[in-house]
Amino acid sequence: MLKKILASAILIILFFGCKKSNPTGNNSTTNNNPPAAINGWTLVWSDEFNYNGLPDSTKWTYDVGNSGWGNKELEYYTRARLKNARVADSVLIIEADSESYNGSNYTSARLVSKGTGNWTYGRFEVRAKLPFGRGTWPAIWMLPTDWTYGNGGWPDNGEIDIMEHVGYDPEVIHASIHCDNSNATNTIYIKDATAAFHVYAMEWSPDTINIFVDSTKYFTYVNNHNGYQWWPFDKDFHFLLNIAVGGTWGGLYGVDPKIFPQQMVIDYVRVYKKAD
Repeated sequence: MLKKILASAILIILFFGCKKSNPTGNNSTTNNNPPAAINGWTLVWSDEFNYNGLPDSTKWTYDVGNSGWGNKELEYYTRARLKNARVADSVLIIEADSESYNGSNYTSARLVSKGTGNWTYGRFEVRAKLPFGRGTWPAIWMLPTDWTYGNGGWPDNGEIDIMEHVGYDPEVIHASIHCDNSNATNTIYIKDATAAFHVYAMEWSPDTINIFVDSTKYFTYVNNHNGYQWWPFDKDFHFLLNIAVGGTWGGLYGVDPKIFPQQMVIDYVRVYKKAD
């Protein structure tokens, strides 16, 4: 998402079935059960969204503004505004709307766990249903909490995209990493990504980053131990959850103004560490 211009021609499309993998997979309802035990992993942080109102301020803050941070996005990311980010009926709703606001023609929200949830290594899960329509660009991703490598900026300090989706290509899910010497990406075909919930997950260790939809692993990036230019993924990262509107990738074919409002609906966010 950060200063990234991608063209679909450079993506390798892998066609996988989207068969339900487990009880928290791609059914169309929320999952109100307690976090399931995962063999070899211990739950260390979660938001199950079992409350109403604004997102829990002990877990989430906001990125605010309309710059798109280099992506030429069209939305204004708001702070603590129920219309754009709210919890109701046991889900988090991030909503992008068509409206005039602080000089922009769209509003949305970008939730961030920086300072409230920061981790090095683990298993990261977000169960979500994605928005649809040309011009939407939802993402579930991670950035470093401290920018200590190279030029102190991007891409030297890394980025992990657990899930990206562009509305003009509705059945394709993208996973990527970005760093100084690598922009690795892969895709998976999920025909009901905008109609049903799926678990978007990453397992991150000192040696590998593996990314999944439900139980299907479709992306792997390996540490070659040649320095931060290839592997800045050895320090704390935090979550970002957002819907962008337009931008260099999401707006590649324009924005359909008739589709709004659009929502990314999130059932839960969970972080696990390797069990002792």
